[in-house]
Amino acid sequence: MPSSPQVPEPVAEDPAGEPGEPPADQAVEHARRLTDTVTRLRRALRSSIRTDYPWESLPMAQVELLQTLAAAPLRVGELAARQRLAPNTVSGLIGKLLDAGFVDRQADPGDRRTARIALTPAGRRQLDDWQHAHERRIATALDALEPGERAAVVQALPALEQLAKALAQPAEQG
Repeated sequence: MPSSPQVPEPVAEDPAGEPGEPPADQAVEHARRLTDTVTRLRRALRSSIRTDYPWESLPMAQVELLQTLAAAPLRVGELAARQRLAPNTVSGLIGKLLDAGFVDRQADPGDRRTARIALTPAGRRQLDDWQHAHERRIATALDALEPGERAAVVQALPALEQLAKALAQPAEQG
């Protein structure tokens, strides 16, 4: 029997909060559920891509670096800051991508003492293949949903994109 899309719980007012905001404990429960769901989605994607496309062996951290470099070449420090990783961690990941031929070092026109890391044509192909495989996998999974569930997922995308932007911002100092 198909499941119906979950209807959001009504938003109650928190006596200590603003009118129309969920109570603090409800907000924490929503955050817990979202965290759990995102974690399970990432795990399912990683697992299914390895099953459906066994040649795909790049760890997610390397894919994320390739995605960042797709926009423009960057210095290791800039990559580390954008990925919120230690520079030595990024250097290690870059070393593996250099060995695979997916990135190369270029002279930095603004500072000849440093190098920028750039995506190679092979890295672009690898990233495109990875992206297309994931798109096909997700499209297949979306098609398996009931129409109302699929519509709910699609309707949530703009809010999820805004949530991702909010999470990417540095935490405000309190």
